[in-house]
Amino acid sequence: MTRRPMLKRFLADESGATAIEYGLIATLIGVAIIGGASATGTAISNLWGGSESKINAVLTQ
Repeated sequence: MTRRPMLKRFLADESGATAIEYGLIATLIGVAIIGGASATGTAISNLWGGSESKINAVLTQ
């Protein structure tokens, strides 16, 4: 008979759900940071690549 109250308490406990929600939020933030860093890296690479070709063109004249 003591199992029913324990089972009810277990089913009513939502602390694990909160931890899962925080984990999902942290994962989404991490994905956003990785995506932003990747886009920034590509833009910087294109910027320096263009500058490098212009400098080489000037130096070879």
